[in-house]
Amino acid sequence: MLNPFIPQSLVYRTAELDKVCTLLQQDSDFVVTGVPGIGRRTLIRTAARTEGCRCLEIDFLRCLNAGQFLRFLADGLTRTFAEPHELATLEQWSMTQPLTLDRTLSSQARLAWPATPGKEWHLFQGLLSLPQHLAESLNCQVVIVFHNFPHIRSWDRQGKWERYLRQEIQHQNRVSYALIATVAEPWMEASHLPIISLAPLSDAEVATWIADSMATSGLQLDPESQTLPLFLSYVQGHLKDAITLAHRLWLDCAALPPPKSSVIPAHQIQSSMLSLVQDMSVTFEALLLLLPPTQAKVLESLALDPTDSPQSNAYIKKHQLSRGGGLQGALNSLEQKGLIYGPRFGYRIALPFLNFWLKQRLR
Repeated sequence: MLNPFIPQSLVYRTAELDKVCTLLQQDSDFVVTGVPGIGRRTLIRTAARTEGCRCLEIDFLRCLNAGQFLRFLADGLTRTFAEPHELATLEQWSMTQPLTLDRTLSSQARLAWPATPGKEWHLFQGLLSLPQHLAESLNCQVVIVFHNFPHIRSWDRQGKWERYLRQEIQHQNRVSYALIATVAEPWMEASHLPIISLAPLSDAEVATWIADSMATSGLQLDPESQTLPLFLSYVQGHLKDAITLAHRLWLDCAALPPPKSSVIPAHQIQSSMLSLVQDMSVTFEALLLLLPPTQAKVLESLALDPTDSPQSNAYIKKHQLSRGGGLQGALNSLEQKGLIYGPRFGYRIALPFLNFWLKQRLR
């Protein structure tokens, strides 16, 4: 069933959208940081549409080797430039390269090349020059979005491909590279890439959004009880989790026997939240098992007792945490994984549903 709570436009990111649009107008490269589900991809896609840019996305988490990266890049380009005159430009370019444009598939044209493991480097250089060539030939701007960029190191052990990519990020003048990260890496700051950081939405913003969304669906949160504060406490400014919980409430209300009410009481919020998190418990259990014991311990401590000072002696003693570098390393790693917020927002769990599940599990 379609989710009526998925926003049709960007929700309360006007300042960030203006920044990204300005950067695209200037052919700039940039980084968008924030935890998963906070709206990083939606921000970039909205800015690309606003500025009339062609946009393609590559997730390095899905690229297990150099060949897969090349395939994702090539397929992204043929999907983005799929009009007949654009494919003609692409085909003309391919005649000077060790590849061909295969149009035999009915669904989509595809760039093809001989499978030569270990011999992808020259093909990589050629393919990476293609977005600039298309932008110049078709008089357009291109945005290439890289998700999970650090995962290139899982197969690029010598750093050769990463160094070349960083060079191209700096050199191409009609192609903007947008890097999506949880936190900015030191090299991004050293390269003076503009960094747009997405914070959680405020309670006032979420309250306005949920009221409008519920009204569109013929529902409302009970104004006479603590329904709205309860909803806000569960989602903690995280838009994706707010959308998910609102959708579950809508489904649960639709499943109630007659007579049905359009007013959602507080106990329905709690019931829907419990059932939703129960559905996700297997995923959360697996996540916890995959974490090193020190990180799992820190995560559990922050679920029960969020703090601005997890490094304080009192907090370490209270939760029996390791001292020194082990604790700081665990905090840094959890922040990089998008599981907790760092000092900017106070050390607390960044994924509200995970936070709720941990509290229920530990109490």
